[in-house]
Amino acid sequence: MNGWLTPLAVALALSATPAQAADPNLGRWKLSEAKSKIPKATQKNTRVIYETASGDRLKATVDGVDKDGNPIHNEWMGKADGKDYVVIGDPTTDTRSLTKVDDLHYTVVSKKGGAVTVTGKVSFSKDVKTRTLVLTGKTPDGKPLSGTWVYERQ
Repeated sequence: MNGWLTPLAVALALSATPAQAADPNLGRWKLSEAKSKIPKATQKNTRVIYETASGDRLKATVDGVDKDGNPIHNEWMGKADGKDYVVIGDPTTDTRSLTKVDDLHYTVVSKKGGAVTVTGKVSFSKDVKTRTLVLTGKTPDGKPLSGTWVYERQ
């Protein structure tokens, strides 16, 4: 599994400050493998951190392991405006877009070479302590991908 899951993994959190409380993306998220349904031979984004970068931009830092257990790290900086922003450090994803649907739901789209590879739906629990990412798309070798990644706020 490669950084194309990061969009989601794209993982979203809430900050303790009132200005950031409206955006559940802000904070630290840890993968709950027991609650997730992750396809075999797929990367695991085990830790995702969202923070305010500059202005209304978010910065996502993703760490985990690839399908072979090797460490992975990638970063994305952008807005939840549906536009494509560059992903750094992920050989399977060039850009990612994040779109706010409502206060507890987002969509995410990853692309490689301009072609959509993975789409995801992100939902937060009402208490914003759990983030669920449902992804569909194709693996880098063209096989169908479908899974659920559940993250807990740290």
